[in-house]
Amino acid sequence: MTVGKQQETHPESGFKLVGFKNFVRTNPRSDRFKVKRFHHVEFWCSDATNTARRFSWGLGMPLVAKSDLSTGNHTHASYLLRSGDLCFLFTAPYSPSIADTNTPTASIPSFDHRTCRDFSAKHGLAVRAVGIEVDDAEIAFSTSISHGAKPSTEPIVLDNRAVIAEVHLYGDVVLRYVSYKNRDANPSSDPDIWFLPKFECPDEATSFPLDYGIRRLDHAVGNVPELGPAVSYVKGFTGFHEFAEFTAEDVGTAESGLNSVVLANNEETVLLPMNEPVFGTKRKSQIQTYLEHNEGAGLQHLALVSEDIFRTLREMRKRSGVGGFEFMPSPPPTYYKNLKNRAGDVLSDDQIKECEELGILVDRDDQGTLLQIFTKPIGDRPTIFIEIIQRVGCMLKDETGREYQKGGCGGFGKGNFSELFRSIEEYEKTLEAKRTAETA
Repeated sequence: MTVGKQQETHPESGFKLVGFKNFVRTNPRSDRFKVKRFHHVEFWCSDATNTARRFSWGLGMPLVAKSDLSTGNHTHASYLLRSGDLCFLFTAPYSPSIADTNTPTASIPSFDHRTCRDFSAKHGLAVRAVGIEVDDAEIAFSTSISHGAKPSTEPIVLDNRAVIAEVHLYGDVVLRYVSYKNRDANPSSDPDIWFLPKFECPDEATSFPLDYGIRRLDHAVGNVPELGPAVSYVKGFTGFHEFAEFTAEDVGTAESGLNSVVLANNEETVLLPMNEPVFGTKRKSQIQTYLEHNEGAGLQHLALVSEDIFRTLREMRKRSGVGGFEFMPSPPPTYYKNLKNRAGDVLSDDQIKECEELGILVDRDDQGTLLQIFTKPIGDRPTIFIEIIQRVGCMLKDETGREYQKGGCGGFGKGNFSELFRSIEEYEKTLEAKRTAETA
């Protein structure tokens, strides 16, 4: 596939892609402020109750905290789901007519009625905020602004226990900094401490135990019209380094493709890939389709780490047709016939068979192995979707002797991109066929 040179070079920003084969991974430890981990992801929607329940059922994430009318919040309804270290927050506006402007009740002080309603009308179900925990949100914000970040919400101290601040990431998505003051050594037993003030534990009757094995957010991927300016902007204010990159030649098909760069913090616990469309191919790039339906840049997908992807997928597939999430079509049988040669030293014959039964894709790099699968778009529009992954290998020990897995172990499924794209292409063709039939 030939892709125009203009899609790989961005002279205005001094940015140029070199491709997967020529990219040399280095970690200059160049963060401009201390970044700890992903903290939460907030979805803005028009009905937080039912959206949260669907994600809870589909992903095995119990409701652990809430802020709504029952807690004295007359501004918005927010429900927090948690599985391991993964936190999803779902927020929807109440009528502004019931809000007391003299006594603010919002638990997320950056929330704005008009902005939220406009966001939902423009994007449908979508991610508004990618939250990362930092040592000091005030320092992170001021440092970001001094290095070119566009401010969204200045630092706000919550009950003298937490601080949040926001800067623009891409499109209408914000990067939310969260830090804690005098945080307890082990706050996980109290959601009001480990999340944010004004959130309360739900009644036992409204929550039930769920756990399909999902443990944390691995990476959050954005789609942008132009990669060069977007990467330069985020690198500029965060100091994050380039962790990986791919061009259309690396990951495309004969019909379409993309260019991609992955940014990471010092510890490589926060991974922020960004994609741009390529042009001049037989079919429109999936990234361009996203940008049209999303009405601009936005978050494309969230990769969730499972401690046992086979158990996670068995549970999720049980619920695919009854309120859960549907998955992209599985690759052909030949894919799994060749899998033993590619990953037989890591996966047993039984595991390879289960990969085929569940539709799990397998890829590897020089350090580890990646198991992955993608859902279909999770809302009305062909925009945001979810990836379930498990990384195998790359185990290291820190200075205390605690074992941990190196970030990005097994890569990002470079060898599976073409299979994913073919699935998306076939899915989009079904939508096009129906539209053509209706207008004939």
